[in-house]
Amino acid sequence: MGRALLHRNYRLFFFGQGISLIGTWLTRVATSWLVYRLTDSALMLGLVSFAGQIPTFFLAPFGGVLVDRWDRHRMLVVTQALAMVQSALLAFFSLTHTITVAHVLALSAFQGVINAFDTPARQAFVVEMVEDRADLPNAIALNSSMVNAARLLGPSVAGVLIAAVGEGTCFLIDAISYIAVLASLLMMRLQPAAPTAARSRILADLHEGLRYVASFAPIRAILLLLALVSLAGVPYAVLMPIFAARVLGGGPHSLGLLMGASGIGAVAGALLLASRRSVLGLGRMLVIAGALFGAGLVAFSFSRWLPLSILLMVIVGGGMMVQMAASNTLLQTLVDEDKRGRVMSFYTMAFFGMAPFGSLVAGWLGARVGAPMTVRLGGFLTLVGVALFLRKLPALRRVVRPIYVKLGILPEIASGLGQTTNKQ
Repeated sequence: MGRALLHRNYRLFFFGQGISLIGTWLTRVATSWLVYRLTDSALMLGLVSFAGQIPTFFLAPFGGVLVDRWDRHRMLVVTQALAMVQSALLAFFSLTHTITVAHVLALSAFQGVINAFDTPARQAFVVEMVEDRADLPNAIALNSSMVNAARLLGPSVAGVLIAAVGEGTCFLIDAISYIAVLASLLMMRLQPAAPTAARSRILADLHEGLRYVASFAPIRAILLLLALVSLAGVPYAVLMPIFAARVLGGGPHSLGLLMGASGIGAVAGALLLASRRSVLGLGRMLVIAGALFGAGLVAFSFSRWLPLSILLMVIVGGGMMVQMAASNTLLQTLVDEDKRGRVMSFYTMAFFGMAPFGSLVAGWLGARVGAPMTVRLGGFLTLVGVALFLRKLPALRRVVRPIYVKLGILPEIASGLGQTTNKQ
């Protein structure tokens, strides 16, 4: 389950990023609670989330082009340093009691710009940290485990810290936590980067990547499903303060429990993926996870009892994480190496870039038809998208089969994207 940790560079990254991500989740929960405390508005929650993610939608494709051109390690050092500055500014304004929603909007947008370059660079850099490609799926699953272990711990700690000392302390801890990931990056031993060949214009590279994604059916289908889930389902998190305070009659502690329960499910899903030795079966698992995510959201929207809501959040978190990580693994396996950065930028665009539109719609709908109905609709649309993907899965397997055979993942008599016809 932990074989990718045998690689020194990945091991450094895993532990450094793991510490930093706990701080990141402190900031996410503290930001949502701060905005809700200042405005008491579902629409404003959606607007802040929109501001923090919309730059990723527009800039991630350009970030992907630069990832394919520049040194990925150096890019990560710069983006992580800038993210530290962003958290430090949030802490300064909050601890000096001068923070306003305008500050939060501006700094959220700044973080969105950073993420547009950081996320595709981080996803593509995994290949450089793990020398043995057979360990790549395990590394991606462990990444998801790390992210969601932080997601489990961070919101729970944030709920306690917000109630005890306020949001500013969460922001400050986040800023300090970036020291760990910067140290891990600087301690890595990397092979000298190969000289970069002369490249065409950035727009030409971007068009090439877009044409590649649009013409290759498996990658196109995975990205479209991920985009739909991010648009309709993932924005449920924006409305969690309302569920905690109004629907379930709690406060910051209830919010931490709900987000922590989602993290428990996500960690369980990530460990399940990490225990797998092959990408075979991931297409089918992607469908099952997406269905659990959508059904869990629909059931959660009807719950008015905190213990039941916590249990359903475990299912929701597990389904969302497995669907996202399985998509990532399949994309990283199928993509041509010279287009990896661009494809992972479209992954970033689909998963993180569509979420702001969903957050804005969720905030708007939440203010008009209520948070439960909004989450219910998102879960239903997720189920529709999963059903359409399932219908296309047999045809996608036929396209993927030659690639898996070439990579040595499948023998000659097999079918791709998740299932062999060899019964041995």
